[in-house]
Amino acid sequence: MASTASRVHPGSFLTLHYRLAGPGGDIINTFNDKPATLSLGTGELSPAVEQHLLGLEEGARTTFQIAAGEAFGPRNPEMVQWVARKLLDELGDPQQQYNVGEVVQFPTPDGLGSYAGSVRQVGREGDGQGKADAVLFDFNHPLAGRPVTFEVYLIGVL
Repeated sequence: MASTASRVHPGSFLTLHYRLAGPGGDIINTFNDKPATLSLGTGELSPAVEQHLLGLEEGARTTFQIAAGEAFGPRNPEMVQWVARKLLDELGDPQQQYNVGEVVQFPTPDGLGSYAGSVRQVGREGDGQGKADAVLFDFNHPLAGRPVTFEVYLIGVL
């Protein structure tokens, strides 16, 4: 008798638990919370990650090892940039303190979305960095250029 379970195909609507982890640990993990719902091909997961879901049957639970740079592309050194404290104050709370490792959301130029940058360094007057009153942000995806473990439990496929 043939299986009646649905399989993932381009454009599928999925309910799933998933975990994306790099060498430093989890970046996203829904296993301890409510499952995620998403549609393939809408940019919610990278195309390389989506490719690993194609063909899986509803109910599948598996883990994939994705090579460095494949899931989220290579690290781009041009995406590590200093942002003036004056601009940060205009975009957000002038009293905000920035700490290394913290992730900060920025509005897109059209104001309709956002993107994130992680704090690499906080510049202070006289710190020898030549960037007084600025913050160094890394706008690369946290897993760009790194090997990725992608664990998935596929609850439903529509």
